[in-house]
Amino acid sequence: MNTLTANSVTDQQKLVASSLSTKITEYSEWRENLTATINEYIDWLGHSDSIDAIQELRLYDIKETLKKDQLVMAFLAEFSRGKTETINALFFSDFNQRLLPSAPGRTTMCPTEIFWDPREEPCIKLLPIETRQTDDTLTYLKTTQDIWHKIRLDLSSPEAMKQTLGTLIHNREVDLETAKTLGFWNENDPSMRRSIAEKGTVEIPVWRHALINYPHPLLKNGLVVIDTPGLNTMGAEPELTLNIIPNAHAVLFLTATDTGLTKSDMQIWLEYVQKRATHKLVILNKIDILWDGLETEAEVDALIQKQIQNTAHELGLDTHNIFAISAQKALVAKIRKDKALLKRSGIGKLEDALADQLIESKHEILGRAIVTECSNMMRSSRKVAQMRVDTIKNQLAELRAIQSQNRDTSKEILTNVIAERKRYEASVLTFNQGSEKIKRLSEKLLRHLSLGYLNTTLEQTKQDMGDSWTTVGLNRSMRALTKLASNLAEEIRLEGAVIKKQADDLYQLFSSKHGFEKTEARVLDMSNLIQNMQSLEKVTDEFCTDPLNVLTEKRFLIRKFYLGLGAQIQAAFEQSHADCNQWLNTVIGELKTQINAHKKSLDKRAESLMQSHSSADKLLKHLELTEKDFTKLQSQSNQLDAILLKLMRYAKFKAKEVAPNVATLASPKVELDDFNKAGIMPNAPFISSNA
Repeated sequence: MNTLTANSVTDQQKLVASSLSTKITEYSEWRENLTATINEYIDWLGHSDSIDAIQELRLYDIKETLKKDQLVMAFLAEFSRGKTETINALFFSDFNQRLLPSAPGRTTMCPTEIFWDPREEPCIKLLPIETRQTDDTLTYLKTTQDIWHKIRLDLSSPEAMKQTLGTLIHNREVDLETAKTLGFWNENDPSMRRSIAEKGTVEIPVWRHALINYPHPLLKNGLVVIDTPGLNTMGAEPELTLNIIPNAHAVLFLTATDTGLTKSDMQIWLEYVQKRATHKLVILNKIDILWDGLETEAEVDALIQKQIQNTAHELGLDTHNIFAISAQKALVAKIRKDKALLKRSGIGKLEDALADQLIESKHEILGRAIVTECSNMMRSSRKVAQMRVDTIKNQLAELRAIQSQNRDTSKEILTNVIAERKRYEASVLTFNQGSEKIKRLSEKLLRHLSLGYLNTTLEQTKQDMGDSWTTVGLNRSMRALTKLASNLAEEIRLEGAVIKKQADDLYQLFSSKHGFEKTEARVLDMSNLIQNMQSLEKVTDEFCTDPLNVLTEKRFLIRKFYLGLGAQIQAAFEQSHADCNQWLNTVIGELKTQINAHKKSLDKRAESLMQSHSSADKLLKHLELTEKDFTKLQSQSNQLDAILLKLMRYAKFKAKEVAPNVATLASPKVELDDFNKAGIMPNAPFISSNA
């Protein structure tokens, strides 16, 4: 058996490289290129003496977002549908055997996340099932390292890896009371009732959750794979339905040719996939059972197409979203490098769909968000750069006028500049007063989203629930919380409008009196908080109206669901707090940067004129220095245009296309103008190259 090499792509990987793995690699390279462009902008800011602490911190956050960006794929199915085998075939065929344990019957008993974090050694972490007796969420427990059982992965031995990963499927027998306490008893499950009747015990997983840190090339490029358990275990972990699955970028739902769509399949589809997943694909697995040699290949294809059409009809989907595959044959084909078998397995079409739909969508969403924010920053920088160019052009004109005209003329120019500086200082005083008022309003606005206030509200809701923990009480509490959030959002929006009015007045002052470009502050948008709360309310309503939950009133499950809701509500408030704080930092940030730059230019201009007025030698010296500064500022302006053009091209092109070398472009400003007309970038003044 070959030794597994995790640090580089093997020859075999290259031979079996799919469109999906290729796209994931290209997507990773695109993120790296975008990060490099942002670094160029940061360097430009440093050299042009334009960066401030808040902007520097925000650019760092953006780079961290790109660095930590992930592509999350969640696999959902009832047991014995070949879900784990599909994961092995899609991503881990280079292992030369099954990376994840896969066998007939129940295999994945606990949710498993597979990823790569370079800050930690290759390992598997296992969360004991007993932690379900606490009120702690999975999100919190992931930060509590000593609770997890950690096993190091021996990458040099596939056999040792297989044995270690086999711990994922360990289970144990418990009595009825323990099963109820841990939330695993389902009286409607015939196998459980039979087990209690025959043995007096129920089989439950040893582990609640598993984390596999594995340095596979695709995982290094940001792929995260989530392998979920069957219906019974899924229902016992509400955080899966509230957080993990809805946040996945693609959900792959598996059925099997040998079983067709069963009742439990439909329950998983209706409760966890149909309305929860934005990008969802259905996999009809195990088509190889039709390869019995009695039908021709054409007849087999016809049978498969019929089953695809039936599945599409039952799920209410287009047939283009359903993929018939044999995961087991695909894995064998990749290991043996059997191209014919690989093609017949059907996995290629699935990989193409994931590559085209998931990654392109993720690229567009992330790219547009980051490019829009960064281009807005560059737009502000270009305004300042333009202001500096205009100011130094005026300064050159004044110095040349002094050189060519008499002393009285130079005195008049100096008097005008000093008067302009005094008017400007008066406007700066008004700005400082307005800025202080905005600061006070901002502090009031952010108090609405404080976690202290939210925690008090959640604790009160929890007390109102008391010991009842009914679906009726849960639904009532969630509706009250949603109403509270909506009212808060409206109050914050109104306060944001007051702040925006204050900021717009300041922008108008400097536009009318000092020739700044006419600008308005961005409107504070609170729609994300409202949408997140409404989404949680909808999920809660579906949970509370589920006949199974209404009839059985599982207090354990209802309590767990509520605790999971609390964590999601807190996350929604934290995100809104961060969004509002970022808005407040930028609402007059652009104007503040322009004011500082203009004030420095005026001071330098006045000093230069005063010295030039008194001495012909100093006049010549200042002319020479000013011409050099003008050339330098023009160069900086052109550099910024080139960086912005590169940013725009990364936003426009798909990941597989490499952005050209901007230095080879004849006129970056012409192409920037094209982007501007196409609506790809915000409107911005263009740096003039004319003296």
